Amino acid sequence: MKKLLTPLLATLLVGCQQASTTEINVDVTEDMDTATSIEVVPAPEPEPQVKWTCPTCNKNEQYVLKELQIKAKITDRNALATIMGNIKSESNFHPNICEGGARVQYNQCHSGGYGLIQWTTIGRYNNLGAFARKYGCDVNTIQCQTRFLINERQFQKVLPEFQNDGFAIHQYMAPSFYWLGWGIKGDRETFSHQYHAKLVQA
Repeated sequence: MKKLLTPLLATLLVGCQQASTTEINVDVTEDMDTATSIEVVPAPEPEPQVKWTCPTCNKNEQYVLKELQIKAKITDRNALATIMGNIKSESNFHPNICEGGARVQYNQCHSGGYGLIQWTTIGRYNNLGAFARKYGCDVNTIQCQTRFLINERQFQKVLPEFQNDGFAIHQYMAPSFYWLGWGIKGDRETFSHQYHAKLVQA
């Protein structure tokens, strides 16, 4: 038995040594004719939500309130109420109003401020008109003026303050002043509290 096993073991050992030294080549070249491409689609960003509505407000007020939430991404009730109160103080939400109360077109307002927030300085007044021409919107409308209001540099500078939640109306009045630069505070804060009472969760 010993003489029979020895040649057999020798043969097995030689076979193992040969297998261990044999190179195995695998073709991993991509076949462009049969390969299936995988498109990576990024997850869509969530749509901005309207958190607050004002059922008793007029259409202009409701439009501005909605745009402040969707386009400017302001969600705090007090912040929204403060902005609304300031706009009411400036124009009572009439886009085609010249300072003093005259209801005229943009190019017919020759002194004082014009529009939703009474754009008064030559630079801001001209920028409103230039924005309307550039984007093809009617400068006398609530839609065009609200769009400019949100994108105007002065508003963008204080927008982070309005996007911060949890402050009182009197605290949001500070960025409102830097945004509008009013000369007389008047009833702005009173109007803001009135809007706060009108706003209801959507």
